[in-house]
Amino acid sequence: MTDLNALPALAKDGLVHVVIETPQGAQAKYKYDLALQCFVLSRQLAAGLSYPYAFGFVPSTLAADGDPLDVMVISRAATFAGLVLRCRPVGILQVAQTEKGKTVRNDRVFAVPHDEAVEDGTRLLADRAWRSQLEAFFVASIQGTGKQVKFLGWRGAAVARRTIEAAVG
Repeated sequence: MTDLNALPALAKDGLVHVVIETPQGAQAKYKYDLALQCFVLSRQLAAGLSYPYAFGFVPSTLAADGDPLDVMVISRAATFAGLVLRCRPVGILQVAQTEKGKTVRNDRVFAVPHDEAVEDGTRLLADRAWRSQLEAFFVASIQGTGKQVKFLGWRGAAVARRTIEAAVG
């Protein structure tokens, strides 16, 4: 199998590669295991909870939490684990995550696929109710893991792009 984390982070025309780990609607979190080079079950979500959008990572990046940079892809298109999308970053939720007494940044980039309107993503990011629902999802999705999150704020596409570029290894 191809080492998906070795793919280039940056694509042409200002696009970013995103490897999907968990498809929209999944009731469990899947994770790409770098050592095994395959997808593994990370954890099941609480009953009734599912991913509102596809979730994955930007390959060839290293975030402050030691993992590749997280990305949620805002799209109506069906996805699957291992799919690589070319996306446009539209924003970022800056997050401090605490586990076992240690706090690190664990930001979530938001992006849209290259063939979808950027306005769809930026319009949603401007919607306070939508942002609150996503924050509630992120809190609920870590229930029972011993992790806690503190939301530091929502930022736009420029900050998302700079965060990705800084994480490129």
